[in-house]
Amino acid sequence: MSDAKRPVALVTGVGRRAGIGAGLAERLAATGWDIAFTYLSRYDDDKPWGPDLEARDEITTLLQKEGARVFSVEADFEDVEAPAAVFRATGEALGSVQALVMSHCEQDDSGIRNTSIESFDRHFAVNTRGSWLLIKAFAEQYSAPFGDGRIIALTSDHTVGNLPYGASKGALDRITLAAASELSDLGITANAINPGPIDTGWMAQDVVDLFATQNPLKRPGQPRDTANLVAFLCSPEGGWINGQLLKSNGGWGE
Repeated sequence: MSDAKRPVALVTGVGRRAGIGAGLAERLAATGWDIAFTYLSRYDDDKPWGPDLEARDEITTLLQKEGARVFSVEADFEDVEAPAAVFRATGEALGSVQALVMSHCEQDDSGIRNTSIESFDRHFAVNTRGSWLLIKAFAEQYSAPFGDGRIIALTSDHTVGNLPYGASKGALDRITLAAASELSDLGITANAINPGPIDTGWMAQDVVDLFATQNPLKRPGQPRDTANLVAFLCSPEGGWINGQLLKSNGGWGE
Protein backbone atom coordinates (compact mmCIF):
# COMPACT_ATOMS: atom_id res chain seq x y z
CA MET A 1 0.00 0.00 0.00
CA SER A 2 1.25 3.48 -0.86
CA ASP A 3 1.87 5.75 2.14
CA ALA A 4 0.12 8.52 0.19
CA LYS A 5 -3.10 6.49 0.14
CA ARG A 6 -3.12 4.70 3.45
CA PRO A 7 -6.55 3.25 4.25
CA VAL A 8 -8.01 3.54 7.74
CA ALA A 9 -8.44 0.61 10.12
CA LEU A 10 -10.41 0.86 13.36
CA VAL A 11 -9.13 -1.50 16.05
CA THR A 12 -11.22 -1.80 19.21
CA GLY A 13 -9.98 -2.84 22.63
CA VAL A 14 -6.46 -1.40 22.56
CA GLY A 15 -6.04 -0.85 26.27
CA ARG A 16 -2.63 -2.30 27.15
CA ARG A 17 0.71 -2.33 25.40
CA ALA A 18 0.95 -6.10 26.02
CA GLY A 19 -2.55 -6.79 24.75
CA ILE A 20 -3.75 -8.37 21.52
CA GLY A 21 -5.30 -5.11 20.35
CA ALA A 22 -2.00 -3.27 20.51
CA GLY A 23 -0.33 -6.06 18.55
CA LEU A 24 -3.01 -5.87 15.87
CA ALA A 25 -2.72 -2.10 15.57
CA GLU A 26 1.07 -2.24 15.35
CA ARG A 27 1.06 -4.88 12.62
CA LEU A 28 -1.57 -3.06 10.58
CA ALA A 29 0.35 0.21 10.86
CA ALA A 30 3.50 -1.58 9.69
CA THR A 31 1.65 -2.91 6.65
CA GLY A 32 0.36 0.45 5.49
CA TRP A 33 -2.76 1.36 7.44
CA ASP A 34 -3.69 4.49 9.34
CA ILE A 35 -5.07 3.48 12.72
CA ALA A 36 -7.96 4.54 14.89
CA PHE A 37 -8.23 2.65 18.14
CA THR A 38 -10.57 2.52 21.10
CA TYR A 39 -9.74 1.91 24.73
CA LEU A 40 -11.57 1.84 28.06
CA SER A 41 -9.30 3.23 30.73
CA ARG A 42 -11.10 1.66 33.71
CA TYR A 43 -11.32 -1.84 32.23
CA ASP A 44 -8.09 -3.12 33.80
CA ASP A 45 -8.55 -1.46 37.20
CA ASP A 46 -9.78 -4.64 38.90
CA LYS A 47 -7.71 -7.10 36.89
CA PRO A 48 -4.67 -8.85 38.45
CA TRP A 49 -2.28 -7.07 36.08
CA GLY A 50 -3.76 -3.61 36.77
CA PRO A 51 -4.10 -0.61 34.46
CA ASP A 52 -1.49 0.38 31.89
CA LEU A 53 -1.64 4.14 32.33
CA GLU A 54 0.93 4.97 29.67
CA ALA A 55 -0.49 2.62 27.03
CA ARG A 56 -2.40 5.17 24.96
CA ASP A 57 0.58 7.49 24.47
CA GLU A 58 3.09 4.68 23.98
CA ILE A 59 0.95 2.87 21.42
CA THR A 60 0.27 6.11 19.56
CA THR A 61 3.99 6.86 19.34
CA LEU A 62 4.75 3.34 18.16
CA LEU A 63 2.13 3.52 15.41
CA GLN A 64 3.31 6.92 14.28
CA LYS A 65 6.83 5.55 13.91
CA GLU A 66 5.35 3.14 11.35
CA GLY A 67 4.13 6.12 9.35
CA ALA A 68 0.50 5.92 10.43
CA ARG A 69 -1.83 8.73 11.23
CA VAL A 70 -3.33 7.79 14.59
CA PHE A 71 -6.54 8.64 16.40
CA SER A 72 -7.67 7.17 19.71
CA VAL A 73 -11.00 7.46 21.48
CA GLU A 74 -12.34 6.10 24.76
CA ALA A 75 -15.44 3.96 24.34
CA ASP A 76 -17.59 1.75 26.53
CA PHE A 77 -19.58 -0.41 24.14
CA GLU A 78 -22.22 -1.14 26.75
CA ASP A 79 -23.46 2.32 25.75
CA VAL A 80 -25.62 1.87 22.65
CA GLU A 81 -24.54 5.28 21.36
CA ALA A 82 -20.82 4.50 21.55
CA PRO A 83 -20.31 2.60 18.24
CA ALA A 84 -21.82 5.31 16.06
CA ALA A 85 -20.01 8.00 18.06
CA VAL A 86 -16.67 6.24 17.52
CA PHE A 87 -17.21 6.15 13.76
CA ARG A 88 -18.25 9.80 13.65
CA ALA A 89 -15.16 10.86 15.56
CA THR A 90 -12.89 8.63 13.48
CA GLY A 91 -14.36 9.93 10.25
CA GLU A 92 -13.70 13.51 11.31
CA ALA A 93 -10.12 12.71 12.35
CA LEU A 94 -8.93 10.26 9.68
CA GLY A 95 -11.70 9.71 7.13
CA SER A 96 -13.94 6.73 6.47
CA VAL A 97 -12.92 3.34 7.83
CA GLN A 98 -12.02 0.51 5.44
CA ALA A 99 -11.29 -2.23 8.02
CA LEU A 100 -13.03 -2.91 11.32
CA VAL A 101 -11.07 -5.16 13.68
CA MET A 102 -12.90 -5.95 16.92
CA SER A 103 -10.73 -7.08 19.81
CA HIS A 104 -12.63 -5.40 22.66
CA CYS A 105 -14.35 -7.57 25.22
CA GLU A 106 -15.94 -7.89 28.61
CA GLN A 107 -14.52 -10.89 30.44
CA ASP A 108 -15.09 -12.10 33.98
CA ASP A 109 -14.76 -15.77 34.83
CA SER A 110 -17.96 -17.36 36.13
CA GLY A 111 -20.05 -20.43 35.43
CA ILE A 112 -23.66 -21.50 35.15
CA ARG A 113 -24.34 -21.40 38.89
CA ASN A 114 -22.47 -18.26 39.89
CA THR A 115 -22.91 -15.82 37.00
CA SER A 116 -24.94 -12.78 38.03
CA ILE A 117 -27.68 -11.32 35.85
CA GLU A 118 -25.77 -8.05 35.77
CA SER A 119 -22.58 -9.72 34.55
CA PHE A 120 -24.43 -11.79 31.96
CA ASP A 121 -26.17 -8.73 30.56
CA ARG A 122 -22.99 -6.65 30.42
CA HIS A 123 -21.12 -9.40 28.56
CA PHE A 124 -23.81 -9.57 25.91
CA ALA A 125 -24.11 -5.79 25.76
CA VAL A 126 -20.38 -5.30 25.12
CA ASN A 127 -19.33 -8.43 23.25
CA THR A 128 -22.47 -9.06 21.19
CA ARG A 129 -24.73 -6.01 20.94
CA GLY A 130 -21.83 -3.56 20.84
CA SER A 131 -20.14 -5.55 18.07
CA TRP A 132 -23.36 -5.71 16.04
CA LEU A 133 -23.72 -1.93 16.34
CA LEU A 134 -20.08 -1.46 15.31
CA ILE A 135 -20.64 -3.59 12.21
CA LYS A 136 -23.81 -1.64 11.43
CA ALA A 137 -22.07 1.73 11.84
CA PHE A 138 -19.14 0.51 9.74
CA ALA A 139 -21.40 -0.49 6.86
CA GLU A 140 -23.28 2.80 7.01
CA GLN A 141 -20.12 4.88 6.56
CA TYR A 142 -18.27 2.55 4.17
CA SER A 143 -17.06 4.27 1.00
CA ALA A 144 -14.01 2.26 -0.14
CA PRO A 145 -14.03 0.30 -3.42
CA PHE A 146 -16.05 -2.90 -3.73
CA GLY A 147 -14.06 -5.83 -2.37
CA ASP A 148 -11.69 -3.77 -0.20
CA GLY A 149 -13.71 -3.68 3.02
CA ARG A 150 -12.82 -5.94 5.95
CA ILE A 151 -14.51 -6.99 9.17
CA ILE A 152 -12.60 -9.19 11.60
CA ALA A 153 -13.82 -10.24 15.04
CA LEU A 154 -11.78 -12.00 17.70
CA THR A 155 -13.78 -14.76 19.33
CA SER A 156 -13.43 -17.60 21.81
CA ASP A 157 -14.95 -21.01 22.51
CA HIS A 158 -14.00 -20.94 26.20
CA THR A 159 -17.42 -21.34 27.79
CA VAL A 160 -16.94 -23.88 30.60
CA GLY A 161 -16.42 -21.83 33.76
CA ASN A 162 -16.55 -18.73 31.59
CA LEU A 163 -20.23 -18.77 30.65
CA PRO A 164 -21.11 -15.16 29.84
CA TYR A 165 -17.88 -14.54 27.95
CA GLY A 166 -17.98 -17.68 25.81
CA ALA A 167 -21.72 -17.48 25.16
CA SER A 168 -21.56 -13.82 24.11
CA LYS A 169 -18.61 -14.57 21.85
CA GLY A 170 -20.54 -17.44 20.26
CA ALA A 171 -23.31 -14.99 19.38
CA LEU A 172 -20.68 -12.60 18.00
CA ASP A 173 -19.50 -15.38 15.65
CA ARG A 174 -22.93 -15.71 14.10
CA ILE A 175 -23.37 -11.96 13.61
CA THR A 176 -19.94 -11.61 12.02
CA LEU A 177 -20.45 -14.49 9.63
CA ALA A 178 -23.89 -13.15 8.69
CA ALA A 179 -22.21 -9.88 7.70
CA ALA A 180 -20.28 -11.71 4.97
CA SER A 181 -23.60 -12.26 3.16
CA GLU A 182 -25.60 -9.24 4.27
CA LEU A 183 -22.87 -6.78 3.30
CA SER A 184 -22.04 -8.46 0.01
CA ASP A 185 -23.50 -5.50 -1.88
CA LEU A 186 -20.64 -3.41 -0.47
CA GLY A 187 -17.96 -6.00 -1.13
CA ILE A 188 -17.00 -6.26 2.55
CA THR A 189 -15.53 -9.54 3.77
CA ALA A 190 -16.23 -10.68 7.33
CA ASN A 191 -14.38 -13.34 9.30
CA ALA A 192 -14.00 -14.38 12.93
CA ILE A 193 -10.72 -15.57 14.42
CA ASN A 194 -10.40 -17.86 17.44
CA PRO A 195 -6.78 -17.31 18.54
CA GLY A 196 -6.77 -19.76 21.44
CA PRO A 197 -4.86 -18.86 24.62
CA ILE A 198 -2.72 -15.77 24.04
CA ASP A 199 -0.08 -14.74 26.56
CA THR A 200 -0.71 -11.07 27.19
CA GLY A 201 0.63 -11.04 30.72
CA TRP A 202 -2.28 -12.78 32.43
CA MET A 203 -0.64 -16.20 32.46
CA ALA A 204 1.32 -17.29 35.51
CA GLN A 205 4.35 -19.45 34.71
CA ASP A 206 2.52 -22.66 35.56
CA VAL A 207 -0.20 -21.71 33.07
CA VAL A 208 2.39 -20.95 30.39
CA ASP A 209 3.97 -24.35 31.03
CA LEU A 210 0.59 -26.09 30.88
CA PHE A 211 -0.37 -24.54 27.55
CA ALA A 212 3.08 -25.35 26.19
CA THR A 213 2.55 -29.03 26.95
CA GLN A 214 -0.89 -28.96 25.31
CA ASN A 215 0.21 -27.24 22.11
CA PRO A 216 2.02 -29.11 19.31
CA LEU A 217 4.31 -26.09 18.90
CA LYS A 218 5.14 -26.18 22.63
CA ARG A 219 4.23 -22.60 23.49
CA PRO A 220 1.17 -20.43 24.10
CA GLY A 221 0.14 -17.92 21.48
CA GLN A 222 1.56 -14.41 21.28
CA PRO A 223 -0.23 -11.26 20.07
CA ARG A 224 1.95 -11.28 16.95
CA ASP A 225 0.52 -14.66 15.95
CA THR A 226 -2.98 -13.22 15.75
CA ALA A 227 -1.72 -9.96 14.26
CA ASN A 228 -0.05 -11.73 11.35
CA LEU A 229 -3.32 -13.39 10.35
CA VAL A 230 -5.31 -10.17 10.75
CA ALA A 231 -2.82 -8.30 8.57
CA PHE A 232 -3.13 -10.97 5.89
CA LEU A 233 -6.92 -10.92 5.96
CA CYS A 234 -6.85 -7.14 5.64
CA SER A 235 -4.50 -7.28 2.66
CA PRO A 236 -5.60 -7.62 -0.97
CA GLU A 237 -4.26 -11.20 -0.90
CA GLY A 238 -6.68 -12.04 1.92
CA GLY A 239 -9.74 -10.81 0.10
CA TRP A 240 -10.98 -14.23 -1.03
CA ILE A 241 -11.36 -15.50 2.55
CA ASN A 242 -14.87 -14.63 3.63
CA GLY A 243 -17.54 -15.86 6.02
CA GLN A 244 -15.13 -18.08 7.96
CA LEU A 245 -14.53 -18.93 11.59
CA LEU A 246 -10.78 -19.42 11.61
CA LYS A 247 -8.71 -21.11 14.29
CA SER A 248 -5.25 -19.61 14.64
CA ASN A 249 -3.91 -21.42 17.68
CA GLY A 250 -0.91 -23.49 16.65
CA GLY A 251 -2.99 -26.66 16.80
CA TRP A 252 -3.92 -26.20 20.46
CA GLY A 253 -6.75 -28.45 21.59
CA GLU A 254 -6.80 -30.45 18.33
